[in-house]
Amino acid sequence: MREAVKTLFHPFETNVLTPPPAGERVLFLGAETGYALPEGFAAEMEVVQAFRPIYNALQKRGVDAQPEITGTDFDMALILMTRHKGQNENFLAEALSRLKPGGRIVMAGSKEDGVQSLRKKLVSLEVEVEHLAKYHAQAFWLTRPQDPALLIAALRAKPSFVADKFVTAPGMFSHGEVDAGSLYLARYLPTDFRKHAADFGAGWGYLTVALAELSPSIEGIDLYEADHAALQAARKNVDHLCPKLQTRYHWLDLAREEVKARYDLIVMNPPFHEGHATEPGLGQAMIRKASESLRTGGELLMVANRGLPYEPVLKELFRTSGETARNARYKVLWAKK
Repeated sequence: MREAVKTLFHPFETNVLTPPPAGERVLFLGAETGYALPEGFAAEMEVVQAFRPIYNALQKRGVDAQPEITGTDFDMALILMTRHKGQNENFLAEALSRLKPGGRIVMAGSKEDGVQSLRKKLVSLEVEVEHLAKYHAQAFWLTRPQDPALLIAALRAKPSFVADKFVTAPGMFSHGEVDAGSLYLARYLPTDFRKHAADFGAGWGYLTVALAELSPSIEGIDLYEADHAALQAARKNVDHLCPKLQTRYHWLDLAREEVKARYDLIVMNPPFHEGHATEPGLGQAMIRKASESLRTGGELLMVANRGLPYEPVLKELFRTSGETARNARYKVLWAKK
């Protein structure tokens, strides 16, 4: 559990803020496990978490979380900040747009989450903000103005267009530009593939579009992604750029959840960070999932940082494997089932 989770509820535990009573409705954005509602916190909660592993952990705990906001006219909003400045500002703008006039917003985050800079930005926008520090993090709160339109406009990020054609948003992996590893892998995608493929860790759809454009006779591509917002962006991008492509979209934690379909080709640029720590186990788990999800004779084509130890697991799980190319940062690896 992050310290900021405890910090978010500290003002209610110490009666600096009055816990919302039964009959009121609270929106909780960026929710994570580990929190305990303080005494008297009896409001109905709409808990929102778009990242599949955390969403699953909340569900396991008995929290009826969902990946997107559905409600309006909330009495209060709680926001657990992330490491993405634009995402935090979008969270705040979204809360302002869905609260009743006079509703309170409480946010918490660490210095690394940008909590101080966001609070100072609000002060510069002439928003009255109160705050406290606890558990190596900071909580602050504000009241929704009668007309929040100008404040929302100052906070909400404008839509991003990567390579002049892909729609993305802050918080998504590589939301400001095409990831260099994916660019490198795209150079080695097949140009005449005709069967069924999958994009594991599809993000906002770059590799799917690249494969579809290089192999226009492809039977179809299934996209798997743990970030619900990125998957929705991928749906928009693929539908717009490849309108004739047969696709299916799966919001899934590939490291821990079952893939039911089987494929002739899987492409992927697997994540290798858990927070800020390098974690090769994530990529290794996705390689195992790819091995389970390929038909006999099917092929995995992936890109990875040069130093990551993926070759032994490829050799263990596949009939044959090897390296297609490498540069100063990346290597493109292949394996056949």
